[in-house]
Amino acid sequence: MALALYNTLTRTKAEFVPLDPHNVRVYVCGPTVYDYAHIGNARPVIVFDVLFRLLRHIYGPDHVVYVRNITDVDDKINARAAERGISIRALTEETTAAFHEDISTLNVLAPTIEPRATDHIAEMREMIARLIDRGHAYAADGHVLFSVPSMADYGALSRRSPDEMRAGARVEVAPYKRDPMDFVLWKPSSGDEPGWDSPWGNGRPGWHLECSAMSWKYLGEVFDIHGGGIDLQFPHHENEIAQSRCCHGTEVMAQVWMHNGFLQVEGEKMSKSLGNFITIHDLVNAWPGEAIRLNMLRTHYRQPFDWTEKGLLESIAVLDGWYEAVGDVPLGPVSCADTVDALEDDLNTPKAITALHALRAEAAKGAAGAADCLKASANLLGLLEGTASEWFARKKQAAGLDETEIETLIAARNTARAERNWAEADRIRDQMTEMGVVLKDGPEGTTWEVAT
Repeated sequence: MALALYNTLTRTKAEFVPLDPHNVRVYVCGPTVYDYAHIGNARPVIVFDVLFRLLRHIYGPDHVVYVRNITDVDDKINARAAERGISIRALTEETTAAFHEDISTLNVLAPTIEPRATDHIAEMREMIARLIDRGHAYAADGHVLFSVPSMADYGALSRRSPDEMRAGARVEVAPYKRDPMDFVLWKPSSGDEPGWDSPWGNGRPGWHLECSAMSWKYLGEVFDIHGGGIDLQFPHHENEIAQSRCCHGTEVMAQVWMHNGFLQVEGEKMSKSLGNFITIHDLVNAWPGEAIRLNMLRTHYRQPFDWTEKGLLESIAVLDGWYEAVGDVPLGPVSCADTVDALEDDLNTPKAITALHALRAEAAKGAAGAADCLKASANLLGLLEGTASEWFARKKQAAGLDETEIETLIAARNTARAERNWAEADRIRDQMTEMGVVLKDGPEGTTWEVAT
């Protein structure tokens, strides 16, 4: 089947037709690097990594350009650097490195290009100058603001009423604004704040402008897909569209807008006040990254997602079964049409996972090629990229179990069974169960694994 994607801009799912199949272009908003990224940030990273993999599969790796930016100039960054008593550059370098390390554990491919906002100030100044020349922006009191009333169809992405947009934007109605909805393109810098020279004084860009400038530089005035979390739809993405379209005189900024749904934790909104604020860093230090990834993909990307420890344990159990089926087979070609068809249906990862379960059942029956197909098909979702030996070894290591002690206990249990001392054999099994060890007795002897 052909790839079909849901477009937030049109509120319809339709066949995806790239502007140029030899140069498919995707932009996704990346992190603001002032602290460890939270688990909600992991969802778009994983979702759009699957899209990147799928597009590479369909059009070829050399024909897809995926840009995911780093926001390294922002008021939150300024505040955190001051709080810690370090330079802004030191903070952003540290947190960017941590972000890269954490998401690599989630089997996330590196984007084709990962631009930093501070490397693109020239493009931002150029966009501002064009917007002023075309009557869509104005300078006032050291600021430059986008004039929302200058764009007749502003708000087409979020489809909110003007009153809703005013409330959602949380704008500060400064006296220099011509309209309360006008938003900042450039603002003055003072003291220790980062700043660059411009025709409007020493200052720094507004957040929305950064993504418009970076997408323009690497993907052009109009490109194929723009993605991000649903929380960015308004005002960030709405303002990106306004800036870019009015600057370049185009009817659209991106052909397709994709947004993943909200994430909550154990049925509640994630927040520090509730004590359920979880960072990616915390998770990957406590759980297998591949299980975190699978747990995210078990819910369709557009639906709200409830992160639970129960779901994570279920995902580990699923991976145990899949790795048992594939063993240490090398990666082969993707040959499961059901998996590909599911992903081509607006990244229907739950349906794709169902297809993988079917392949696992076939592999368990010894069907020829089923294990190879399972591994290759799962790889399209960024799963089963290692071997069974590696997966189970990591589980044992993470559990902090002493393998020598476990083998000694297994030998003692085997002796008790040989002597028909069933009470002692059961006692040893119970002891090992309490240790988090599952025993499996088979024709070739007793093996063990970490309990899920």
